[in-house]
Amino acid sequence: MTNLNTTMHKTIEIVRVAWPFGHGVNIFYREAGSKNAPTILLLHGFPTSSHMFRNLIPALADEFHLIAPDYPGFGASSMPKVDEFEYSFDKLADIVEKLTIKLDLQQYFLYVMHYGAPVGYRLASKYPNKVLGRVFQLGDPPLVPLKKGGL
Repeated sequence: MTNLNTTMHKTIEIVRVAWPFGHGVNIFYREAGSKNAPTILLLHGFPTSSHMFRNLIPALADEFHLIAPDYPGFGASSMPKVDEFEYSFDKLADIVEKLTIKLDLQQYFLYVMHYGAPVGYRLASKYPNKVLGRVFQLGDPPLVPLKKGGL
């Protein structure tokens, strides 16, 4: 049996629908805690990776299921060339959204830092019923109003 405080290091392929069709990007993520506990999705800042949560994850793993992905181009995830991947907050949010679907995360809390804030805002706006709560660390508010109930 795996200790819940043990952080697992995993990689999962996320298939992109846009060009180049059929190609995927490998997303590295850290996971700890029981899948039966409330999930916290930890979204890192710039110029960091999920490594920034290396001390926080074991501290929370007794109470929460934790998922901390590296965005494309960061940490241990794939680093597609700029002519093969649009490095925008919309695309990063799309990748994180697909990760949550692939990992079957029905509901989760967001803990976001810096670059993670615009990604988290997009998820919370698109899926207000999935996002149970938010912690923003060094994140700017969105410049446009969000959908009713989004934030």
